[in-house]
Amino acid sequence: MATSVLYMSMSLDGYIAGPNDAPDNPGGDDFMRLHAWFVTSDGHFFRPAGPAGELVDEINATGSVLVGRRTVEQVDHWGGDHHGVPIFVPSHRPPPPSVANYPLVTYVADGIASAMAQAKRAAGDRNVLVHGAYTAQRALEAGVLDELQIHQIPVLFGSGRRLFDVLPARVELEVVRVIDTPEATHIRYRVRR
Repeated sequence: MATSVLYMSMSLDGYIAGPNDAPDNPGGDDFMRLHAWFVTSDGHFFRPAGPAGELVDEINATGSVLVGRRTVEQVDHWGGDHHGVPIFVPSHRPPPPSVANYPLVTYVADGIASAMAQAKRAAGDRNVLVHGAYTAQRALEAGVLDELQIHQIPVLFGSGRRLFDVLPARVELEVVRVIDTPEATHIRYRVRR
């Protein structure tokens, strides 16, 4: 069965987006600093050497994506293709018209648990890649997020959008793996149930 895993790069002070995050400035000011460990300054993805490269391989081996509406619409649904797998978007509003051009994108109107169940079915025996702070918070709240892969970047943003700004209750985590590189410390956690 699939495992749902949040993959998120985050500043040491907990920000996943910089200040002034808006549709015309996705990710906010200096957002790419959080992704420099696997994205060039001009926005091209690359496979880092060593263990960090294995993390990129892991992301690309996932069987489906569950992503928040705000996140997916800021990147125009990745043009309908996030490494060739189905993309599920939990939302209470209908999708924008452009989604009709993206057969791999499905908007799910009946909640985060249903969206995750659909994403896990689509993933088969591979993992579900989870994106988006709000979506991660709702998935934790609903008990459907299994693991968190946090790429802790050695920078303090001071402001912006936090990953876990509002949680309904304390969530206990178990450290599964730590990979330390000069660009980031990659920490994998399992949600304790």
